[in-house]
Amino acid sequence: MALAGEPVASGLVESLARPGGNVTGLSQMTVELGGKRLELLKEIVPKLSRVNVLWEPRTAISALAWKEIQLPARKLGIELYSLEILNASDLPKAFETAVRARAGALAIMPGPVFTANLKQIANHAATSHLPSIYNVGDFAEAGGLVTYGPDRADLFRRAASYVDKILKGAKPGDLPVEQPTKFELVINMKTANALGLKIPSSVLVQATKVIE
Repeated sequence: MALAGEPVASGLVESLARPGGNVTGLSQMTVELGGKRLELLKEIVPKLSRVNVLWEPRTAISALAWKEIQLPARKLGIELYSLEILNASDLPKAFETAVRARAGALAIMPGPVFTANLKQIANHAATSHLPSIYNVGDFAEAGGLVTYGPDRADLFRRAASYVDKILKGAKPGDLPVEQPTKFELVINMKTANALGLKIPSSVLVQATKVIE
């Protein structure tokens, strides 16, 4: 695996140190980085106190991310407003609800519906005047404000070393699951300007890519 979201919680491996079965590779730390994304939103919108959260209750990794983001939200003094999505047709109504909720930003939990509809979500966020953040870099390219997550290309490159070891006789269950060492922070300045946001220098200096 090169892009596993949460291999232990999803039952793919027994532990990161000793997978134990026939699967090993790289984890994206998808759930663990949810708090970092909230921190970035808080830096960009300092008075932020309420965040709309898109998540998929029928997708295990999305449901886990929603659960795990509760504690960092409380520590940041942020109230989370749940927007449950089952399929893409739910998005327009969810954004109507988001506007009524009067939250100051939007956080998107990992999920296949969201990854497959990045442009639609980015457009809805722009129309709703919601600063938004997701874990896939393509979201900012599609018009979303910010993305933060592992360097996926680096994970794929590192996965090749597992293939090499296994072809040479190593057992997958004996090869520890590795976590990301490189991360991407992509900021869409066009979107920031359209929203009337000034991105703090403390955030800009962390950016690996800025879309002008």
